[in-house]
Amino acid sequence: MSMAPGFGSVRIAVLIPCFNEEVAIAGVVRDFRRELPQATIHVFDNNSTDRTAAVAEAAGAIVGREPFRGKGNVMRRMFSDIDADVYVLVDGDGTYDARTAPEMVRRLLDEQLDMVNGARVQQVREAYRFGHVAGNRLLTGLVRTVFGKQFSDMLSGYRVFSRRFVKSFPAVSTGFEIETELTVHALELRMKTCEVATPYQARPEGSCSKLNTLRDGVRILRMIGLLVKEERPLAFFTAAFFLLALLSVGLSVPVILEYLDTGLVRRFPTAFLSVGIMVVAFLSLVCGLILDTVTHSRRETKRLHYLQQPVPGWPSNARTGAEPAPVEADAPSKAFEPPVALRA
Repeated sequence: MSMAPGFGSVRIAVLIPCFNEEVAIAGVVRDFRRELPQATIHVFDNNSTDRTAAVAEAAGAIVGREPFRGKGNVMRRMFSDIDADVYVLVDGDGTYDARTAPEMVRRLLDEQLDMVNGARVQQVREAYRFGHVAGNRLLTGLVRTVFGKQFSDMLSGYRVFSRRFVKSFPAVSTGFEIETELTVHALELRMKTCEVATPYQARPEGSCSKLNTLRDGVRILRMIGLLVKEERPLAFFTAAFFLLALLSVGLSVPVILEYLDTGLVRRFPTAFLSVGIMVVAFLSLVCGLILDTVTHSRRETKRLHYLQQPVPGWPSNARTGAEPAPVEADAPSKAFEPPVALRA
């Protein structure tokens, strides 16, 4: 693994997931090699149908392959296969500015952060379509409301991670919703993070976007719902409890009023339905209480994996080159002497 100048002996890996980016990938590799000249550039081809892998290899990148389609699948492979101290993640479409990378890496190391998010600043109108802007604001706002307000651009594909973050990240997403999962992982473990503004430009001529505003927006929204259920089960199932309980009470009101007026219960199906919904409501509440305990255990496990890795930017024997103190193998061991009171 290469060592980037200006960052001591910190090992830096640039990770570029790609699918059919033959037009843009050579420029991305070239730009990041210029800004981080001794970092290792990894391009992971996601079963492309064009010459993405060959062009990336010719540009000097180390090319890996992930046969299962989807950005989440590619990132899971990259995070598991590549060993480094700092990971720079960027899309291979040429829309992110490599000149921001040294600043992002420096912030991560100097402030001992776990993630630096590249918040996009639009350079040309065509680079960031209105549907994408509106969807990003809506979804980012939803995550900020539920999990925390540290990020203004949750769906950015330009980030810098510590080894701690990468090796404790249990990726489960398969597609573009992986950015949501990355953000929530940092928020749930209360990791130290920051945002750095970075220019966002149009794709190179001849390159086309793989994003579908509606389809990917629905998938991201579904992922947010799943993450709320997984990470906030008590709140999720308590909300379900109140909705079901309200429905049950609403159905029972006519039955109760009729009973008070006539002393008879003529709407047995409605009465049974109301009771059944209320039972389900309380079951939902119990599920929330149980799953909340499970979630705390899962979070502690992820935290332990996180703590097993070194703090980014802090000196250690591995990074400073310091040798451990030598052990004198031939030095005689001191014999055990009992306390004076126990001697014969």
